[in-house]
Amino acid sequence: MATKEGVWLSILDYSQYKKVSISTIRRHIKSNIVKSKEVEGKYFIYVPDVEKVSLKGEGEVLRLKLEIEFLKQELKMIQEENNEYKMLVDLYEKKQSSSHTSDLPPEFPYLKI
Repeated sequence: MATKEGVWLSILDYSQYKKVSISTIRRHIKSNIVKSKEVEGKYFIYVPDVEKVSLKGEGEVLRLKLEIEFLKQELKMIQEENNEYKMLVDLYEKKQSSSHTSDLPPEFPYLKI
């Protein structure tokens, strides 16, 4: 996941970036040596400067992974915002329909002849 200041790397990507084992990174997470967060059961480690993140021979792959993560996060935020707008429209339409029905005279029951 990318931010304007830096990037959040998966444990695997971070291990490739720092050239350390995954178990070392997990120990660093538990010891709060690295800034990390858990998202849906997966840990991500913060790297402050995106420009410094590059892997020899694998830089393009990592850059694309980071871009995908950033776009996924952006899509999620847009979907949440869209859901909020839908809810507001529904509330507005319900309010409008209830105000219109109160202006109408009540219906009379049909009489059987």
